[in-house]
Amino acid sequence: MKKRGLVFYLKIYFSIIAQDIKAKMSYRADFIISLIGMLVTNVVGFISFWILFQNFPSISGWKYEEIVFLYSFSLIALVPQQCLFDNNWNLQQQVYSGDFIKYCFRPINVFFYFISEIFDIKGLGQLVIGISMLVYSWNKLSLEFSFIIMLKLIILLLTASLFMIAMTNISAATCFWLINTGVIMMMMSQLKDYARYPVTIFGKIFRFIFTFIIPIAFISYYPSLIFLNPDDVPILTWMSPIIGVIFFIGSYFFWIKGASEYSGTGS
Repeated sequence: MKKRGLVFYLKIYFSIIAQDIKAKMSYRADFIISLIGMLVTNVVGFISFWILFQNFPSISGWKYEEIVFLYSFSLIALVPQQCLFDNNWNLQQQVYSGDFIKYCFRPINVFFYFISEIFDIKGLGQLVIGISMLVYSWNKLSLEFSFIIMLKLIILLLTASLFMIAMTNISAATCFWLINTGVIMMMMSQLKDYARYPVTIFGKIFRFIFTFIIPIAFISYYPSLIFLNPDDVPILTWMSPIIGVIFFIGSYFFWIKGASEYSGTGS
C-alpha cells in the first residue's frame, strides 16, 4: 500500500470538513440556536463566579480574577477537543449499530477518518469567550506580557488541550470492549468542569486523582501557575508538555487497539 503523507491527509481533512460545515449551515436555525446555547452556558458560568465572589473575597487564597483566569484558560484549552474531536461522542452509536465497519475498509488511518468527519464550529464561539475572559483577567491581575510569555501561553494551552483530547479518546474507545459507555463519556465531560478550579481547594485524595489518574489539573491549574505564580512553579508544570504528548499518544494507540479488534455487530 502506498504510504500516505501529511499533505495527503491535510487535503483529505479539509475536503471532509468543508462538506461537514456546508451540511451544518444548511440547517442555520439549528446552528444558531446551538451557538446561542453554548454562549449562554459559558456566560452563565462567568456570572456564577462573580456572584460567588460577592460573598467570599477569596477561595482557599484564590482571588476572583485568578479563578476567572483558570476558567478562561480551561475554555480555550477545550476548544481543539470540541472542534476537532467531537465525533468521539458518536463512536458508541457507530460501534453498536455496526456502521463503524465502513471506516475499517478505507485505505487511510481509521482514527483520522472517523475524527475528521465532524468539525464543531460552535467551539469557535467558546474560543472568543475564553480569549475575552483571559484578556480581562490578565489586565486585572496586571500580569507581564512579552513575546516569550505569549509563546509559553500558546505551548501550555496546546499542552492542556492534549490532556482533554486524550481523556476523551480513552473514554470513547472503551465502547470497543464495554457496553453503555455513554456514562463514561458523560462523567468525563462533567469532570472537566472541575478544571476551572485550583486543585488546591480539594482534599488530598482528589488532588492525587485529578493529577495522576484523571489529570484534569493539567488542563488549567498547573499550566496557569507559570503566569499566576512565576516565582514558585512546580515541576509538574514544566513537565506537562512531555506528559501531555505521552498521554495523547497513549490514548491514540488505545483507540486504535480497540478499532483493530472491532468486527461489526455480528448480525
